Amino acid sequence: MTATQKTHQNISNVAVIGLGTMGAGIVEVFARAGLDVIGIEYNDQALERGRGIITKSTDRALAKNKITEAERDALLGHITWSTDRSDVSGADLVVEAVNENLDLKREIFRDIDAMTSEHAILATNTSSLSVTQIAAATQNPERVIGLHFFNPAPVQKLVEIIRTVHTDASRTEAVAHLLASCGKTPIVCGDRAGFVVNALLIPYLASAIRHYDEGFATREQLDEAMVEVGNPMGPLTLSDLIGNDVILAVCEYMYDETKNPLHAPAPLLRQMCAAGLMGRKSGRGFYDYVEGADHGPLIAEPPVTRHDELAGRLTAEYLNEVLRMVQTNYARPDDIDTGMSLGCRMPKPFDLLAEIGPVEVLRRQEKLYAETAQPAHRPVLLLEQLAQADDPQAALTELRAR
Repeated sequence: MTATQKTHQNISNVAVIGLGTMGAGIVEVFARAGLDVIGIEYNDQALERGRGIITKSTDRALAKNKITEAERDALLGHITWSTDRSDVSGADLVVEAVNENLDLKREIFRDIDAMTSEHAILATNTSSLSVTQIAAATQNPERVIGLHFFNPAPVQKLVEIIRTVHTDASRTEAVAHLLASCGKTPIVCGDRAGFVVNALLIPYLASAIRHYDEGFATREQLDEAMVEVGNPMGPLTLSDLIGNDVILAVCEYMYDETKNPLHAPAPLLRQMCAAGLMGRKSGRGFYDYVEGADHGPLIAEPPVTRHDELAGRLTAEYLNEVLRMVQTNYARPDDIDTGMSLGCRMPKPFDLLAEIGPVEVLRRQEKLYAETAQPAHRPVLLLEQLAQADDPQAALTELRAR
């Protein structure tokens, strides 16, 4: 039996390296599905912290009657613990879930590449780093993939599977099958900055912050406008929730890779992070989160706003980037819809495109492009083709069925 053939068999043993909130959650996902999992940390203290995260999570699930006591005990019985990285040797799948440090991840992959059997799949849990660069640290890059779990991993259904130019298709297929059997909804994409979800969400948030910085609207007007089009919360509120420092870091990483001005952080975002205004976790961001505090808006309210234009501008810009993903064969429409609806609780982009209509989206994007002369704002060819079709809605329906 070849290594490729074996990857099609059931994966029964998983190792997870790094037991922070995300890594511990990943351990719980696989153990709940009945797989044997070994959780690995660099010392006993970190190991106990990871064990505590899983114990707290499963106790909470038990208290809410989401699992029975027998199911909780069975789940915990599938987990073993280690501070020895070489214990990955018997795993069919190794998931690295340490912090977003490229050098550290490459070091780990160099080690586990030599420690594991040739059939084992090596996965990095990253939200933005280059999986290709991580895979390049190994002798067998064809068995390396990216897995982007969303937080909290036991609850969130979406997982992005990132393939590189080296990744063997059978390994991608095997992991997708495994995740589905664990109750997850996997989507597959290539190795570009931000993958699917962050590549669409982060520029949308960055653009909203830029519009606020430039006085298009008050913070309340901006957030309300985007809630009215179906988003669960406004972009400034969401940025505070995620962490403005996180948004800044991902913007900088994406801009460094793409040089796309849509990925560049607004000056206001840099200033906020320098001032410690990280959002909810620091008590203040675009809004105040400490009881009784009221610092007011960060910038003076503009004498004249363009808040009535905001939803149209931000939505058209966003949908233009959605269609760019499809046009460049990076991701399929249904994967994009799944990613944004499950990962962000936002309306499915292609439902939104159908509701507004390709003709109107093109009109809005052309107006934006005429105002900014920004090459990144030029309507993509696919949007023009949909709008110019004899029946734009029929053309959109055909595109979604591909």
